[in-house]
Amino acid sequence: MRDDDVRSSCFAALDVLQAKWGPDLPYAALVEGFSFRGRRVPFLNRSYGIYRSAEAQRGPAALSVNSSYKQDRYRDEQTPDGVLYRYQGDDPDNHFNRWLRSAHLLDVPVVYFVGTRPGWYRPIYPTFVERDFPRELRVLLTFGKMRGPYDEREPVHIPDEIERRYVVREVKQRLHQAQFRGAVLPAYRDRCAICRLQEVRLLDAAHIVGDAEGEGDAVVSNGLSLCTIHHRAYDQDLVGVDPDFRVHVSHRLLDEEDGPMLELLKGFHQALIEVPRRPSLRPDRGRLEARFARFAAAA
Repeated sequence: MRDDDVRSSCFAALDVLQAKWGPDLPYAALVEGFSFRGRRVPFLNRSYGIYRSAEAQRGPAALSVNSSYKQDRYRDEQTPDGVLYRYQGDDPDNHFNRWLRSAHLLDVPVVYFVGTRPGWYRPIYPTFVERDFPRELRVLLTFGKMRGPYDEREPVHIPDEIERRYVVREVKQRLHQAQFRGAVLPAYRDRCAICRLQEVRLLDAAHIVGDAEGEGDAVVSNGLSLCTIHHRAYDQDLVGVDPDFRVHVSHRLLDEEDGPMLELLKGFHQALIEVPRRPSLRPDRGRLEARFARFAAAA
């Protein structure tokens, strides 16, 4: 049995939660579970990683899997084909791992909950157990798509390997950014370093040096917590931050007069950003200098 009805209810409930919270969900919201035929069903089992609801599901396959943001000995290994997810424990025949293998045999979608920061998860669905490697105690997870009208969306397993790889690459990029964000924002006490906005849903982790460049490591010292407006302005070299943590606004903006939003941007010219309290988490001055040179050339 595939339990498609339970999975549809689970995915629909996650759609609602993400509409409220954004792509990353607090465990406090997930712990309430979702409604299915008059009962509350948990989304995941944080302790064991692989979850199946004995009360709501008739079939043998897992409903979800999860990974800690710490990624310790159970570290998920990313490959061009997907994510290698480790079995629970060392016994391939324990009930958790049988649930995982059943998801592969029945070709049913599961939710992959990825920890992005303490107490927060990014749910990736539909996820499919593409291959099973019992001798290696792990499976290969790949990602499908939800298709159809919003209120009738259905999970689709992508059979074409090239298209599947493209989707995998997209998802991994989003996860990379989510985990980078999950490290940077707490260091800045969940506020914009420039304007001090504290609405987490409007905050991003901006790379000082892009992750495609040599010094673009996904570390807190290569990031700034910025609101959506300041992040966009920073990426477009309309706002810069020098090695002394001072904000500079492009002359193109300073010379314009175009309403209160622009005046708000201009108002932070020459202000100091708020940096993390721990010196090791503060923006790397060498990276700031390299990035500021690009801003100065564009300004």
